[in-house]
Amino acid sequence: MLLGEIGVGKSSLARRFVFDRFEGEYKSTIGVDILSHEIALDDGRALKLMLWDTDGDFGARIFETVYIKGASGALIVSDATRPATLAKAERLAASFADAFPGRPTRVIVNKIDLADMGADAFSGAGLAPSEVVRTSARTGEGVQALFQSMGADIVRRGL
Repeated sequence: MLLGEIGVGKSSLARRFVFDRFEGEYKSTIGVDILSHEIALDDGRALKLMLWDTDGDFGARIFETVYIKGASGALIVSDATRPATLAKAERLAASFADAFPGRPTRVIVNKIDLADMGADAFSGAGLAPSEVVRTSARTGEGVQALFQSMGADIVRRGL
């Protein structure tokens, strides 16, 4: 499940992972887009990830929806060029953890190619730099590792 505000790059991350491409033209997701992609786990087994790319216009009601209740984990995306989105991502991560204990989450700062990601970039959010995953859907930096890590975590937790 990809969560986050409008325009943070959720769809771009999903497309970079699944199709290994970046589309520079912004197209807003309406509702949910579903993509799938198979990864190889460290032990050689294959795992098919189903990515639910949500629109960013959901508010608190997101945790009441049927589709999120079946999510094995959440990738909560923020935008490196919009610091307020990181604080929102932190709140979403806490809400997801409260609603679905034991399911893995990752807080992601996307668009790192567009911003200075020094330690003070995280000062407003309450997260240490080590607690976030930095990605760039444009360049691909950190994207494969993010999804590999999440997939392995889901399997490790038996979800």
